[in-house]
Amino acid sequence: MAAPTEQDREVETIKQDLFRLAMQGRWNDVVATYQKKPKAHRAKITRTGETALHIAVLDCKESVVEKLVKLINDGVRKVEAKKEKKLKGASTSWREEEGEREEEFKHPLEIANERGNTPLHLAASIGNILICLCIAREHRELVGLRNEERETPLFLAALHGKKEAFLCLHDLCDPERRYDYCRRGDGETILHCAISGEYFDLAYQIVHKYDDFINSINGRGYTPLHLLATKPLAFESSSRLGWFNKIIYLFLYVEKLKEESFHHYDFQQSTVHDKPEPEKYPKNYLTCVNFFQVLWNTKKIPVNRNKDSRTSKQNDLENPKKGQCDAPRDECTQSSDRVDEQPQLFPPNYYISIEFIKFIYRAMLVVLGFESKVIKKIQAKKEKHIWSVQLMNKLLYSSSRDYDSSAGSQPIPKAKEEDETDAFRGIDDISEIKTPPHMEDEKMEQGKTPPHMEDEKMEQGIMKKETPILIAAKNGIAEMVEGILEFFPVAIYDVDHQKKNIVLLAVEHRQPHIYELLLRKADLLKDTAFRHVDKDGNSALHLVAKLGYSKAYPLVAVQMQWEVKWYQFVRKSLPRDFLVHYNEAGKTGKEIFRESHQELASKGGEWLNSISNSCSVVATLVAAVSFATTATTPGGIKEDSSKPTFERHPGFLIYAVSSLIALVFSVTSMVTFLAILTARRKMEDFERRLPRKLLLGLTCLFISIGAMLVCFCGAHFFLLKDVLEDSAFTVYALACLPTTIFAVAQFPFYFLLLWSTFQRMPRRYFTL
Repeated sequence: MAAPTEQDREVETIKQDLFRLAMQGRWNDVVATYQKKPKAHRAKITRTGETALHIAVLDCKESVVEKLVKLINDGVRKVEAKKEKKLKGASTSWREEEGEREEEFKHPLEIANERGNTPLHLAASIGNILICLCIAREHRELVGLRNEERETPLFLAALHGKKEAFLCLHDLCDPERRYDYCRRGDGETILHCAISGEYFDLAYQIVHKYDDFINSINGRGYTPLHLLATKPLAFESSSRLGWFNKIIYLFLYVEKLKEESFHHYDFQQSTVHDKPEPEKYPKNYLTCVNFFQVLWNTKKIPVNRNKDSRTSKQNDLENPKKGQCDAPRDECTQSSDRVDEQPQLFPPNYYISIEFIKFIYRAMLVVLGFESKVIKKIQAKKEKHIWSVQLMNKLLYSSSRDYDSSAGSQPIPKAKEEDETDAFRGIDDISEIKTPPHMEDEKMEQGKTPPHMEDEKMEQGIMKKETPILIAAKNGIAEMVEGILEFFPVAIYDVDHQKKNIVLLAVEHRQPHIYELLLRKADLLKDTAFRHVDKDGNSALHLVAKLGYSKAYPLVAVQMQWEVKWYQFVRKSLPRDFLVHYNEAGKTGKEIFRESHQELASKGGEWLNSISNSCSVVATLVAAVSFATTATTPGGIKEDSSKPTFERHPGFLIYAVSSLIALVFSVTSMVTFLAILTARRKMEDFERRLPRKLLLGLTCLFISIGAMLVCFCGAHFFLLKDVLEDSAFTVYALACLPTTIFAVAQFPFYFLLLWSTFQRMPRRYFTL
């Protein structure tokens, strides 16, 4: 091994000094080192190959990055000037040798770490606009450099949801090669990545600036609409909020997305010192500032008093309308804007009153804490819901081809271009997917694909056979199902690899709101889609009869009640002549329901027995105490008239009435729970009879316990009436507080049972 030269030792010393200074945060000394020693410009000071410029970018040191980049550019200019002078009088052979030597050294700004990331890659990943401008303003070709994953800085900005950085790099890169910079080595586009990360505001900008990506298919065969269909929590129909959060959600204002451009900086004159102006008010003025911001946002709300009735669209299944793709671009844009409008819930003359109420509510939220985490979380959720629908409508209206029921089944073949990999080539067969190197030998020895590889290939093949409307139906995204059916009515006949259409998938995956949406469609669908059967001959009634893998409710008895109601709801919606339909196994839906729900019904009966036993014991104790109080008279009886001593006292009346109520309702509760214990356990009884008995027993039990406490307070008041005087109500309220807290803790279960029993349409308690 050759001994290190003096030059090598000098470079190693520079690396150690730069690493020590960077770790200590002594950036002025780092800048001084870069100025004195040009060799530091290329020095990789960490094990992963980062230079001092990489670390400064990660630490968001804008001023330091500006100085380092300026020193690097000045150093490169000096070197180039010297080379030009030498090349003027040099021989041809010397020029060729010098040219080969020059190719060995990259520009210092192109130096990458072990993952292939340059400083611009890191700046784009963290979304620092100032650093992106500082590095790429004079070297715009850096925007197209790829790392080991074949990702450009422009792609990384979209991957991490950095909208401003993306718009900045979009304006800096070469317009003729923008599309090349927006694909990764595996075929993913920036639009796929933005939707996968749920950065819908960024995805909306990408749709406007890169409209060719709207129908693009990645290496796995997914379109952007496919990926959007796998995001149920991004839509309101598949999200769940509490009643209080729903009230806040209703009145929060979300501004709709618009096409944006990067116009915050002048590329020729701006520097990294062009930072936003500091706030001109103290922090304790924040509430007032937020209040005036609400006023300003209210001013910006568009007033649309004309209730435009949509033109009725004929559903031609052979030539479906899909946003008039052949029409001019401005007409499609106007149609897209009309779809984004929310339906009018009130007459037009109520608009001012409704907006005034919303304004008062928003002002109250500001006063009570507009910046609270809860409200911010709800605001972010509503933004996601509205922007996802807006993006979905844009994808549907901007579609440049007719609806294809096989969309997503195969990647679109694409010619291999410069700086692109084989991931852009169409995968005509799943068998063409390359096996990992460590599996090659095992595959050759066994002569077959390992089991987990088989499952993975099968799963990929299944996903490629599903259209966006089928995925949306499985995930319960009503907005997407309704939108696709509006543009492409023929999508109602889409089927997956098991020949299940949208109706069967909605039933199988327990999505009542999707099924109800399909019922509201044209009656002609009942003779087609609702009579459809899968490859095993199962109809909608067979699939609803199977016990689903997902649980709509956390309690066994309530889950059984939901299953019965869901089965009855689907059964009543199907044509009568289709109810007695046998599948390939020779079974009807009713037979499958009884077989699959036998265990659940047994567990539900055991749960009812357990809770009835516990509650009947409590009801018996309350009845015993209440009976004793009815036979006792506070203060005794007058000797001359045999009347209660406190007959005319208000406390005595409260005592007498509450003791009677406690006795009557406790006995009723006890009898009701005994009736549940002795009742039959047929599956049909779980729909109404057993839940209603349980509700009656719990209601009477709660009332009797409350009446018993009131009776106790009324009797005890006579003992301390001279001491307590006006503070009696406060004392007894505090005495009953522990019992009240326990009762309130049981209310969620009580209202859950009440809600699930009396609703006509079965609803899921929570989204899975």
